[in-house]
Amino acid sequence: MKDIYVNWIARKLGVKPWQVENCAELFKDGCTIPFISRYRKEKTGGLDDVEVSEIRHWNDVFDAMDKRKASILATISEAGALTPQLQQAIENCVVASELEDLYLPFRPKRKTRASAAAALGLGPLADRMWKVETADPSRDALKYLGDKVSSVEDALSGARDIIAEKLSETASIRENLRDIFRRRHIVSKLTRAGKENPEASRYRSYFDFSMPVGRIPSHNLLAMLRAEGEGILSVKIDADPEKCCNKVYYDFCHQRRYPSAALAEQIRLAVEDAYKRLLEPSISGEIIREAKEKADLEAVKVFGENLRQLLLSPPVGEKRVMAIDPGFRTGCKVVCLDGRGALLHYETIFPHPPSSRKIESIQAVASMVEKYDIEVIAIGSGTAGRETGEFVKKCGLPEGVKVFMVSEDGASVYSTSEVGREEFPDQDVTVRGAVSIGRRLMDPLAELVKIDPKSLGVGQYQHDVDQNLLREKLDNTVELCVNSVGVNLNTASPYLLQYVSGIGPALSGAIVSWREAHGGFRRRSQLLEVPRLGAKAFQQCAGFLRISGAENPLDNSAVHPESYHIVDKMASDLGVKTGDLVGNPDLCRRIVPEDYVGGEVGLPTVNDIITELGRPGRDPREAATEFEFSHDIRDLEDLKPGMELPGLVTNITNFGAFVDIGLHENGLVHVSRMGRRGVTDPSKVVKLHQHVNVRVLSVDLERKRISLELI
Repeated sequence: MKDIYVNWIARKLGVKPWQVENCAELFKDGCTIPFISRYRKEKTGGLDDVEVSEIRHWNDVFDAMDKRKASILATISEAGALTPQLQQAIENCVVASELEDLYLPFRPKRKTRASAAAALGLGPLADRMWKVETADPSRDALKYLGDKVSSVEDALSGARDIIAEKLSETASIRENLRDIFRRRHIVSKLTRAGKENPEASRYRSYFDFSMPVGRIPSHNLLAMLRAEGEGILSVKIDADPEKCCNKVYYDFCHQRRYPSAALAEQIRLAVEDAYKRLLEPSISGEIIREAKEKADLEAVKVFGENLRQLLLSPPVGEKRVMAIDPGFRTGCKVVCLDGRGALLHYETIFPHPPSSRKIESIQAVASMVEKYDIEVIAIGSGTAGRETGEFVKKCGLPEGVKVFMVSEDGASVYSTSEVGREEFPDQDVTVRGAVSIGRRLMDPLAELVKIDPKSLGVGQYQHDVDQNLLREKLDNTVELCVNSVGVNLNTASPYLLQYVSGIGPALSGAIVSWREAHGGFRRRSQLLEVPRLGAKAFQQCAGFLRISGAENPLDNSAVHPESYHIVDKMASDLGVKTGDLVGNPDLCRRIVPEDYVGGEVGLPTVNDIITELGRPGRDPREAATEFEFSHDIRDLEDLKPGMELPGLVTNITNFGAFVDIGLHENGLVHVSRMGRRGVTDPSKVVKLHQHVNVRVLSVDLERKRISLELI
């Protein structure tokens, strides 16, 4: 990577240039983000996975910029306009807008007013005016009259068109206007069409809205731009045209002698035309796009953090589960799963109106709990979820059987997906949905990787942000979560395996095929027997795969095979076998880390090895806990200001958190109502699916909005 890029990224992220450079080399060598952040700490200076992923993002951005530069240089060179100074300026660019400004005068154009004027032979007149080589442009214009140009005013008008285009393509003028626009407000107004749109009330807060461009929160801007796309609002920057034109005129005169009064009048007219017709629309659009890019980054960051918390939700583990997809009219779909998530039984019960076959339903639940030795019950949190939870708890469950409410966001997507059809080709969508609810209680991570993250209901304006940026963030988040937990090589589905560092969809299928053909893996080294899984892929994936009951106990830990010799040396020095050291924190405390530092192995790696030996294969996720809504509320009318209720955090945005209190509508805890003065990031206060206590502040029955505060 070029030094100009390395230094820019280092300043942007607040890291050292050598850290960026080493990460770039590791990316070039085919290393993944999880592998780099976990097993190459000496190279990165201990950067965490988020920092490494940010470096990867900018590494890709500048790779694309280099390709763009090559294309631009080739185009300008073919036109015979490339000078050493221009080439150097292009090669030294690190900001896309600056690069495009340099290219703008040379970009192939459609027919414009300027090109039409040039075709009439008015280029030399415009050039003399541009260089302030004439004091009387009207007299000069007489030379250009003829069949195509019939009057002095026509000649001057054409020359002004050429000058206006030159002004709009001058890099310094564009950048100075950007600086002005960045300091202004972004404003939105209700359009005439919006007044007649029945959906306009959703954007009531933005009918007459104004906020500085640099301070507008991402959710505000994304909402405004969505409304603009629907024709409800107009959105623009409130720059002062007169001041902007004065600035453009000053920039024109800055490196020239001041023009005569007659020429100044023509230049002023060209400036006003350039600003109104070319510069203002272009610069305003650029600054709004620039603000949106910032908003996209913030929104995507929120989405990624919510997804991370969702994927790392507490699992109940390998327990026998009854899962219920609730419903009123169509009944509740019930499935029973074994400890591995295999489907044992399914049926439909009708405990609620309009059928209300309650006694029959109680008997069915009791029978299934006994027959399949059910340990936990998962109930979808959607329609009839609360009522179904209360019904199940009245069924006389055996002692120790716990009941959990499980978010069913995305279950219907899984039901109709290719993955769902592949796993359960003989079952209908209702059975698949219930199975998904049960499995996500057992292991949320293993189940949720099968569903498009955008369907999981944990973001804001996810359809409005840059989809490539969103996909990059979500893919990185899923990959980091999967690898932070680790994957059981002999039980993981191909959908989970494909997110393991260095594997991907093709190799995950090959691993499962090899596993089925050979009865499972006994050693990590057997991965090298999988077709197309070479040394590089093995290096990247081995440390994140676990083999329970492996011949070598280190194969069930996060210790990488490349470090096994270090562990063997540690055990030898202590006079024990390697297996005796694994899982023995007392022995691990006797290890002196500095004794094993040398070559490319530094203290961070040795300390990680010792930590892992003391707690091999430890799941970083917490244990799942039960939750129960208040019995005092059934609908919005039951809510009164001052009521204190238990709730579940269902979504976190950068303006607050949404909390499920047992109604169809979630309440909002604004960031200012989170009980901590000066809090600006709600994710620092609450976590997804956290059990919280809230107080009702207000209820808007018309708009079905509930305002809450944390207590």
